[in-house]
Amino acid sequence: MNINKKSTLVVLALSAALGLSACGDKNAEEAGEKVDELIADGKSVVRDAGDKAEEMATDAGNAIEDACEKAKEKAGAEDSDC
Repeated sequence: MNINKKSTLVVLALSAALGLSACGDKNAEEAGEKVDELIADGKSVVRDAGDKAEEMATDAGNAIEDACEKAKEKAGAEDSDC
């Protein structure tokens, strides 16, 4: 599931929890706790997405460097570092 779908689900869940909290004072505390959990889950999703993006950027950089080194090697360059 991509970040947009997860974010949408978090927003929908928050909206539903807030809507339910308006039904009565008894449920307000319970709904508030659910909202807190959903916010924490949303933060976790965003943090995980950021980690994944960073990992993908590192992998892409490594692939570019490898391709550069192979090209230099095939060209017979004295310095194969990129």
